Amino acid sequence: MDLVLLCLFLPLVTVAWGQYGDYYYGPYNYGDNDEWVNVYRQGFNFQCPHGQVIVAVRSVFSKKEGSDRLWNYACMPAAQSLGEPTECWWEEINRAGTEWYQTCSNNGLVAGFQSQYFPSVLDREWQFYCCRYSRRCPYSCW
Repeated sequence: MDLVLLCLFLPLVTVAWGQYGDYYYGPYNYGDNDEWVNVYRQGFNFQCPHGQVIVAVRSVFSKKEGSDRLWNYACMPAAQSLGEPTECWWEEINRAGTEWYQTCSNNGLVAGFQSQYFPSVLDREWQFYCCRYSRRCPYSCW
């Protein structure tokens, strides 16, 4: 009888263990108690500490909350081989309700985000905070 129960429950345990991995967010520190940087339908401004860049993004979607998302970011120090940040700036605003693709200009690395929610289009506008480092290599080199 014990063997029969083991054969019945082993597949369930295997499936449950496999799903456990879906909730692992990696070794990133998203801040104290994994708090979100915004609340639904509100704007926010997030910047990594000086010399750090964004290494991970996490969000949770809610249709009930105006088809909006909660956001959280993890920062880590930039590689020492890049040198020190020489300048930081805000990129152009990506308007709500439109498609967009964003990279930092001037070989910059993403170090923050600013966003505002617009209920009329159930969407956000975004602005990236970018920093250039003293020894940043052009895109064409390895």
